[in-house]
Amino acid sequence: MFGLGFPEIAIILVVVVVFFFGGEKISEIARGLGRFTGEFQKGKTEMEREIQKAQKELKKSGRK
Repeated sequence: MFGLGFPEIAIILVVVVVFFFGGEKISEIARGLGRFTGEFQKGKTEMEREIQKAQKELKKSGRK
């Protein structure tokens, strides 16, 4: 893509975000993104636990 690497694209995206949202909104956006990431990680962990629990139950019922 025009010979641009990841660092150049990241800089362009940061400039565009600052231009559209302004400097004060960036902290709010980052905070929201952090919360979303945390909630996503919690959901992922819970789903993994449920899958492991179901696998253990299937192994137990299959041995009888």
